[in-house]
Amino acid sequence: MVSVLVVGTGNVGFHLYNVFSNIDKIQVTQISSRKLQDIPKADITIIAVSDDAIAEVSSKINNTLIVHTSGACSIQELKNSTQKGVFYMLQTFSKNKKVNFSEVPFCLEAENEQDYKLLENLANLISDKTYSINSEQRKILHVAAVFVNNFTNHLFKIGNDICNNYNVPFEILMPLIQETATKIKVLSPEKAQTGPAVRKDQKTIKNHLALLNKDQQKIYTILTESIQNGN
Repeated sequence: MVSVLVVGTGNVGFHLYNVFSNIDKIQVTQISSRKLQDIPKADITIIAVSDDAIAEVSSKINNTLIVHTSGACSIQELKNSTQKGVFYMLQTFSKNKKVNFSEVPFCLEAENEQDYKLLENLANLISDKTYSINSEQRKILHVAAVFVNNFTNHLFKIGNDICNNYNVPFEILMPLIQETATKIKVLSPEKAQTGPAVRKDQKTIKNHLALLNKDQQKIYTILTESIQNGN
């Protein structure tokens, strides 16, 4: 049995604690990052806090192996005097949305092979997808993830705003959203691109812009130009 301490009660910490709690081979405890007195001992201590807090929180813990869950921070952001690692899950987490961990890619890093195997064994108890990813590769994945997830979700929000503004149901777009995500499993994003921008349909583009507010027009124009320039 492996003992795990989860430090942090945000979205990532919440889901990790819940999934670990259901695995017989894992003994898990959880504490808030604000309560770092009497820290429980554990084989693996997972710091699931904001990027800016990683250094301070890790400096107060002396357990054997301490890892963070950040995609943007290097392994050296950890300031503990013991062994370091990274246990990064490339997925979006919200407390009110259940996560299927078996489909979540785990990007792992450690300072030595023994610690890496320990992290890999832990990840394999809940996921079918584990990868050895160093700090530089993780930064690249993280910025790519911002485009495909965070920015895409913001575009969903804008689409929802437009529908609400003109009193049409956003739910009609759901099959299109699902097909867009599914299609790139068999086609490259470049080959899957459709729409007025790639067709250079100036009349439709002009009509669309007339329906949008100024901020939406700026975003629409930037994305249209990016598609047309092949960026």
